[in-house]
Amino acid sequence: MKFSDYYETLGVGENASTDEIKSAYRKLARKYHPDVSKEKDAEERFKAINEAHEVLKDEEKRKAYDQLKRSGFRSGDDFRPPPDFGRGHDFRFDEGEGAGFSEFFESLFGGGGRARRGPTRRGRDLEARLSVPLEVAYAGGTQRVTVARRDGPKTLDVRIPAGIASGQTIRLGGQGEPGPAGAGDLLIAIEIAPHRWFELDGRDVVLRLPVAPWEAALGAKIDVPTLSGRVSLRIPEGSQGGRRMRLREKGMPGQPPGDQYVVLEIQTPPASSDTERRWYESMREEFAAFRPRSAFD
Repeated sequence: MKFSDYYETLGVGENASTDEIKSAYRKLARKYHPDVSKEKDAEERFKAINEAHEVLKDEEKRKAYDQLKRSGFRSGDDFRPPPDFGRGHDFRFDEGEGAGFSEFFESLFGGGGRARRGPTRRGRDLEARLSVPLEVAYAGGTQRVTVARRDGPKTLDVRIPAGIASGQTIRLGGQGEPGPAGAGDLLIAIEIAPHRWFELDGRDVVLRLPVAPWEAALGAKIDVPTLSGRVSLRIPEGSQGGRRMRLREKGMPGQPPGDQYVVLEIQTPPASSDTERRWYESMREEFAAFRPRSAFD
């Protein structure tokens, strides 16, 4: 568990007055309210702002928190609450938007029977990881996930939006731990599974395409797989191994969409018979002037 600096969350000093705390809270709450904010982490920021305000607006909770902070804790420090924390205090809670407090808050003000919880207390949020096939991440779809809850495992079908990226989080409201006023949320961290053909580079897709020597030397039209289906790609005459060719907007969906890059890998056929060996010998004679390692001279 990490220590939370509530003053830092609200952007006020430790000597801030009650009015200054209230003003900072109202300003940030308007900015990050999930109904109006376009910030991708608005909901989490809004919860953190509410939690900080819940502590700093209350004289008893703020006094206890300040005593703890003067021990030298800083935001992000590993933290375990002292066994005597809150002794002599009677912590109370307002009803309303104070639901969904963090584990840090619970350890200080909600544990050991010290706190009088209002009827709006929700259950704890849960976290899970979900590996998604690249095709589903591209087109969208449904994936099944099972989470462990105190009341037993629960299996859910999760809607995957098209174009989701590794590291993004899907929030399922009310699918966390049950509580007196309803369950918390389930936060699902997405990982895109490795693919047998494609590699991801941000929103771009990379495909390593095997080509025969004559296709690279003479040019060719080749059917190439993409996430949206096969397309015809023209290999220019005289292409070398490692050449990158761009298929515009054939990568992952987004604003803007990614591209697909095709990297040519020249595959040399084996000389498995006398006839095949003679072909290579004739090539050696015909291309006697060819010096592939001239750069080393």
